Amino acid sequence: MTAASIVLICAIVIVLILFGASMYFYNVGIRRSQKEFLETDPALVKVDHPWEMEEEWLGNQAVETVHIQGEDGLSLTGYYIPAPLPSNRTAIVVHGYNSQGREMGAFAKLYSEMGFHVLMPDNRGHGQSGGNYIGFGWHDRRDIVQWIHFILERSGPDAQIILHGVSMGGATVLMTSGEQLPDQVKCIVSDCAYTSVKDILTYQLKQMYKLPPFPLLPVTSLVCKLRAGYFFGEGSALKQVARTRLPILFIHGDRDAFVPFPMVHRLAAAAGGEKDLYVVPTAAHANAYFVNKKEYAQRIARFVNRYLSPLPEPAKSEPVV
Repeated sequence: MTAASIVLICAIVIVLILFGASMYFYNVGIRRSQKEFLETDPALVKVDHPWEMEEEWLGNQAVETVHIQGEDGLSLTGYYIPAPLPSNRTAIVVHGYNSQGREMGAFAKLYSEMGFHVLMPDNRGHGQSGGNYIGFGWHDRRDIVQWIHFILERSGPDAQIILHGVSMGGATVLMTSGEQLPDQVKCIVSDCAYTSVKDILTYQLKQMYKLPPFPLLPVTSLVCKLRAGYFFGEGSALKQVARTRLPILFIHGDRDAFVPFPMVHRLAAAAGGEKDLYVVPTAAHANAYFVNKKEYAQRIARFVNRYLSPLPEPAKSEPVV
């Protein structure tokens, strides 16, 4: 066997190993499947009330299951909770990785108590929505645009809409911000979002597997493009927030080791519109609300009320003569 043949065989073996590893990481991280690795990740603090779904409160609401189609024809499902009193305000509350809309009950309750209708969509590849892959916010941003139009059809042109997302949901609403949105979208709240798909996967590859990004990440990105329709480098919240003029409230816990805390400063610096930053001391990933519910709610109320017109006063009944 010649030296050239040996080199060729070695190159083929390396390519096959690299492709096999990339398929493994695609299946673990991007293909729709159970994400068992999240259960043992030390960066994800398990609170006593797991994501505080507010099951009792949610169970007492008139939750309507609603359906739309994405631009690519994919069936999408969401959960709509009407406001307790007449209102033109709607909060679209977006869940994180490996979660689903109904697990955003704590945030739905928060906005409902502020007089909002609430829509909790299942992202593609999650819950009752279709899709065999996770979009990490990139394809989901176009789905959120479709949900915005659903709200406009339901509530009319006087609707006032805010977007609130947590973790991957935070990245999703930031990626949505760079799209051409109707004027009825007034502001965005992003809790513990990552800067880009490439950045967060680079970080997790190092944290979980002690591996450098090259060459595994570019090859997995190619697999993702072939199977899910996007390269990791496309999904940039940084680039999208630079394009928007919408006001954004950035929230992040300073003990977040799953989506590293410094990412929030890069996002806030890149944002093209008015912005506010709420750093929550001692909060781990996706736990900012649970560390201090009262302050979290007050911060959001102060922020959104800057950009939304006041709710109409309830009509007073005429005195009986």
